[in-house]
Amino acid sequence: MPKNPNVHKVMVIGSGPIVIGQAAEFDYAGTQACRSLKEEGCEVCLVNSNPATIMTDKDIADEVYIEPLTAKVLEKIIEKEKPDSLLPNMGGQAGLNLGMELAESGFLKSHHVQLLGTTALTIKKAEDRLMFKETMEKIGEPVAPSEVVENIEDGVKFAEKIGYPVVLRPAYTLGGSGGGIAHNVMELRKILENGLRLSRVGQVLVERSIAGWKEIEYEVMRDSAGNCITVCNMENIDPVGVHTGDSIVVAPSQTLSDKEYQMLRTAALNIISELGITGGCNVQFALHPTSFEYCVIEVNPRVSRSSALASKATGYPIAKVAAKIALGYTLDEIKNAVTGETYASFEPALDYCVVKFPRLPFDKFITAKRTLTTQMKATGEVMSICNNFEGAMMKAIRSLEQHVDCLSSYDFSGLSKEDLFKRLTVVDDQRIWVIAEALGPHRWKE
Repeated sequence: MPKNPNVHKVMVIGSGPIVIGQAAEFDYAGTQACRSLKEEGCEVCLVNSNPATIMTDKDIADEVYIEPLTAKVLEKIIEKEKPDSLLPNMGGQAGLNLGMELAESGFLKSHHVQLLGTTALTIKKAEDRLMFKETMEKIGEPVAPSEVVENIEDGVKFAEKIGYPVVLRPAYTLGGSGGGIAHNVMELRKILENGLRLSRVGQVLVERSIAGWKEIEYEVMRDSAGNCITVCNMENIDPVGVHTGDSIVVAPSQTLSDKEYQMLRTAALNIISELGITGGCNVQFALHPTSFEYCVIEVNPRVSRSSALASKATGYPIAKVAAKIALGYTLDEIKNAVTGETYASFEPALDYCVVKFPRLPFDKFITAKRTLTTQMKATGEVMSICNNFEGAMMKAIRSLEQHVDCLSSYDFSGLSKEDLFKRLTVVDDQRIWVIAEALGPHRWKE
């Protein structure tokens, strides 16, 4: 399918400031997208409130606006620049929310601006907790028992019905902002109040906790003709209950059998097809550790921090390809820039191991609570490559620049066996060192 002839001038929305929960991965995606659009002869107008990014360099886009990311400001820029298209899915949740706001208010339609790479309905199906649940049930994909609530009392009633602990996921937020795991009614009320305040639509999903299950992610690409590929799959070393941005992640997955891998891959392709996503998409699953039971956690209908990891891990430029798909090209028409021979419809194959290790800033925020939950606390991450998992893990730890160089950098040898088992139940930034201590052969000598 050739390039859409109606696309000449594209506005790209950035992700704004680099804050906890929204790091620099969207700068990487946005820069790739701008270059990809310019390659195709499009005029690019970029809006971002953060001048400390590569995407706001004057040679990345034709017009660069460093302005507050609000609907009112974007409306003024659209009236001045008159773009024919808007690309909202390269700027994380901030870009997606603004694209939705402009579409829902009717502003885009009245100014003849089309959403590229996604539609308002697709965003709603993936981000609106109730619509997402209904969509998954429609195609027979399992989700954890849940209910969308818009006030605290409804949340308390449903939690009593399904039992504690419960996971709380606000709609239209990034990095799990406002979410968490509640173990009792007091925690529930506190998290719910914050989640309802932060959600763009005042909705929070209350669901049965599946903490402790394996968390598996698939990075998927789809074009307008319905061609789908999986770029790579990733396995979180930390189980469900820790936000994926705070988890140690390994690609490709290390503990899945072929049956489990294919089962989840098929589910990911079915989901992206049903949602009608064109471009990159990230699907997160929870898999029971000892059975084939799984459920869909969530779908990001945009490039995410996992997209940046998958791009670097495989050499497959997800944001670049997604931008070309948004212009109307299909996967079998886009050449792989790395090989120069194959096309984007070829799935990458990894014969090496990649480990992503989060950079948790507790060395700077010394009074912060160190425990990890469904709300992201990392400010960045390191990635390492080796031909085996152990080597990649060691490289990642040494790259953190937090005065650690191996799995015995923190000394837990003074703990008794009972205290060590208690410490293993605490999910925090030092957990992997506690696990290493527990696995030490000296611990089990009689």
